[in-house]
Amino acid sequence: MTIGASICSDCICWRRRRSSSRSGVPGAYDLTGSFSGIGGRNRRHELPQPSSGTRARARATATHQGGADRPPPSRSTLPPKRARIGNGSAPKADKLIKRLRDYFGGKRVSFDDVHLELEGWTAFQLDIARALRYVPYGEVVSYRDLARLAGHPRAQRAAGTFCARNRFGIVVPCHRVVASDGLGSYGSLGPDYKQRLLALEGVTL
Repeated sequence: MTIGASICSDCICWRRRRSSSRSGVPGAYDLTGSFSGIGGRNRRHELPQPSSGTRARARATATHQGGADRPPPSRSTLPPKRARIGNGSAPKADKLIKRLRDYFGGKRVSFDDVHLELEGWTAFQLDIARALRYVPYGEVVSYRDLARLAGHPRAQRAAGTFCARNRFGIVVPCHRVVASDGLGSYGSLGPDYKQRLLALEGVTL
């Protein structure tokens, strides 16, 4: 799951995969998988575009299979396996949703205890991700500094590649890493989005 893409408080069924116990990154939440609505409804969501000086508001769009809206069934009518998964996971997902809403509302939010699915990552990737998560809210570091903090001082370019491919935007805050001569890139979202995220945290470049 890409955390910056698919969340909504109406989505109660959280399909979990086995999380890695080898990552070494502290965390309390297993945030792997994807959200889906109940009653045969799949929801597609987008986080708000951040903007400086104003509070961003969450936007969501819903698509319904079958072309007709149906009232969701009660939890007792769901298949036993899905109901069991939803009961255990929805509260954790709701906490993350609230934090993301608070973040885009301009509040200082920490995601340090959010557990990520990191199985299959290399030792280098884990080191970079861990270093990124320790860059404080409202502060920035250079790609060179990030590589040094991760224990790989000569891997500046590789650290930048990791940031460009980061699947866990906001939670693994690669937007807080900037180029030595300016803002730098921000993957497919572009530097404007990166600048606006930093503006939410009070950083002006």
